[in-house]
Amino acid sequence: MRKGIIAAMVLPLVVISLVLAAPAWSAPTVKVGFVYIMSGPFSAYGQFAKKGAELAVDEINAAGGISGHKVEAFFEDSTGKPDVAIRALRKLVFQEKVDFLIGLDSSGVAKTVVPSIPQMKTPLIITHAATPDVTGSVCNRYVFRISVNLPQNVKAAAMLAAGTDAKTWTTIGPDYAFGHQSWEYFEKYLQVMKPDANFLPKDAVAFPPFKTTDFNPYINKIMQSGADGVLVSLWGGNLIDFVRQAQEMGLFDGKRQVLMTLGAATEVLSALGDKMPEGLWVGTRYWFLANDSQRNQDFVKAYFDRYGEYPSYNAHGAYGALYTYKAAAEKAGGIDKEKVIDALEGLTVELPVGEITIRPEDHQALSDVSWGQTAGHANYPIRILNPVKIFKAGDVTPSPADSGCRK
Repeated sequence: MRKGIIAAMVLPLVVISLVLAAPAWSAPTVKVGFVYIMSGPFSAYGQFAKKGAELAVDEINAAGGISGHKVEAFFEDSTGKPDVAIRALRKLVFQEKVDFLIGLDSSGVAKTVVPSIPQMKTPLIITHAATPDVTGSVCNRYVFRISVNLPQNVKAAAMLAAGTDAKTWTTIGPDYAFGHQSWEYFEKYLQVMKPDANFLPKDAVAFPPFKTTDFNPYINKIMQSGADGVLVSLWGGNLIDFVRQAQEMGLFDGKRQVLMTLGAATEVLSALGDKMPEGLWVGTRYWFLANDSQRNQDFVKAYFDRYGEYPSYNAHGAYGALYTYKAAAEKAGGIDKEKVIDALEGLTVELPVGEITIRPEDHQALSDVSWGQTAGHANYPIRILNPVKIFKAGDVTPSPADSGCRK
């Protein structure tokens, strides 16, 4: 009987302790929608982003959520197509009733859908698409970007190019805004830094269609052009196919200076392994070994412990965007969409990539840019960057007046 009495006394105490230990979530939860390329040849980018997002969701919820609200994540596939992306965004806003949007991989997709975001009255943080237009000519109150944009990354490429012996430059990039704008900005910046540099005309450079898998004709065009410098703005599956084929054809024979604006994407390095040539200058929007801060070390360790791989810049983008939203909501005192937008403008937040500030004039983040040379390392299954060169945000970011944003 005594045992029964003790059990009857202990059980309520256990229940009470469990209730007290559980997070006291407000109702409703805060809903965040993510839109990335989740299928097709570029799906690795979306899968990495989802992993980064899920890690951030679990960490934030374990720490009490966002302004006392439990985070609930919703994922949609853009397939890299503007019409699909806009339907995905509308579904998240009008059916799922999300409070915030994160994502977008393709510059072509972003430029097309961004003008529609104000109709949804829901803020969006872009974490991948790099076209300057989304924080420039089509900027608006509801759209922000925390990742490095095209002018920032290409300015760093031009600064590297200016220090090489290459005199005549050509390019290969995707045949849409990202590829063409990469070449235009590179020519613009390098011409100022190195007035004697030469650039092949547009009809002599290579802009293969997005769906290209056979790059041999384009590689031949580069090798026969006489150029001793090559800017490569291909990315994802296109870049992987290009590197494999270019290696076989001898493009990386040391006779040309090759710069790959997104060659340090972990998705690309993981797919290529030791097939990625050493000694190439490659860029990225986040490099997991570039920042020795405790914030970055904790992120890399948590990501590796959970997934058994190193985080890519797209994983970091989704992860960092959710923490940026958390900081803005806390600054705003809640999750009201309009108040969060006001809080995002001018917000400074420490992310694994380092401290960023979202410029209020055009909503572009001021973030340092990482480039480096590909190198093998016994401790890593992928090529790493050694040395790493960090370009300060102030040295590579166009002024607000030059962004073209007229919010």
